[in-house]
Amino acid sequence: MKKLRIAVLVDKRLMPAETTEGLTDREIAPWKTEYDVVETLHRMGHDAEPMGIGSDLEPLARLCQEARPDVAFNLLEEFGGLRIHMPYLLGYLEVTGVPYTGCNPRGLIMAHSKPLVNRLLRAHRIRMPDFTLCPRNRRVRRPRHLDFPLLVKSATEHGSTGIAQASVVRDDHELKQRVEFIHEHLETDAIVEQFVEGREIYVGVIGNRRLQTFTIWELTFRNLPEDAANIATAKVKWDPSYQQKTGVSTGKAKDLSPALERQILRTSKRVYRILVQSGYARVDYRLSPEGELYVLECNPNPQLAYGEDFAESAESSGVSYEQLLQRILNLGIRYAAQTRD
Repeated sequence: MKKLRIAVLVDKRLMPAETTEGLTDREIAPWKTEYDVVETLHRMGHDAEPMGIGSDLEPLARLCQEARPDVAFNLLEEFGGLRIHMPYLLGYLEVTGVPYTGCNPRGLIMAHSKPLVNRLLRAHRIRMPDFTLCPRNRRVRRPRHLDFPLLVKSATEHGSTGIAQASVVRDDHELKQRVEFIHEHLETDAIVEQFVEGREIYVGVIGNRRLQTFTIWELTFRNLPEDAANIATAKVKWDPSYQQKTGVSTGKAKDLSPALERQILRTSKRVYRILVQSGYARVDYRLSPEGELYVLECNPNPQLAYGEDFAESAESSGVSYEQLLQRILNLGIRYAAQTRD
């Protein structure tokens, strides 16, 4: 394996410590992904250095003009505090000829617009929940075709930002309150979609042209209150005490028929290609009690921490954490070469 010079692009607020010795899980949690990636790349023999990026393009320009790494390992989710700026930052890397890992700018623009994803996938006859868009500074109106319960979330944010149990609304008063919450607190448009009761399913996809899907994964709860919805709220994803209280766990999805498994994996590849993804992504589903499969969204560049869903499902498919990171590096380098051809 060739030793690579790798610039690991991280949010400057999430620069990892050199060691986790003496630190608690809570102290490590904010930058665990960054630490896991950098430490593992070092252990694999690569020359990997984290670079903190904020709202200033100058450090990135210096990286491209002077350091000239073999590849930039992208762990950024936003630039200048905004997700919508990320495609342009990656476009800058493309223009300057620095290969990078993960999704390309076109794929990011596609996947980050949930209304666009809904319309595009529906045009390809992929089942998604019925929805409507509630723009900021506009009166909240529920179309007649949308019946309760409904789920309200940001039209652009990912990672369960702004999603809570209160996001599932059951009348027009609750709907108005939650849409206004998204508008005021997240400062984004809101998307309102039919809430699908059922199982929460995830599928990791990796590749540029030739795609591989990982083991179908599922989010489950052991102690969820009877009146609560089994949805991936921000607390479910990021609050260890809440995870323990509700018995949150993820693992290989069980009791799926061979035909349904084939449908889920085939649909995941279709979604990935339709949305022009590259590198790696995770497709999220709801599986209704009647066995109907609904695509919820496609998450480009999902969390890469060791022991988290994406890495665990890869491990279940026979791809170790080290192999996963190396494959992501290789895909980034190949994608850059393909765009120059």
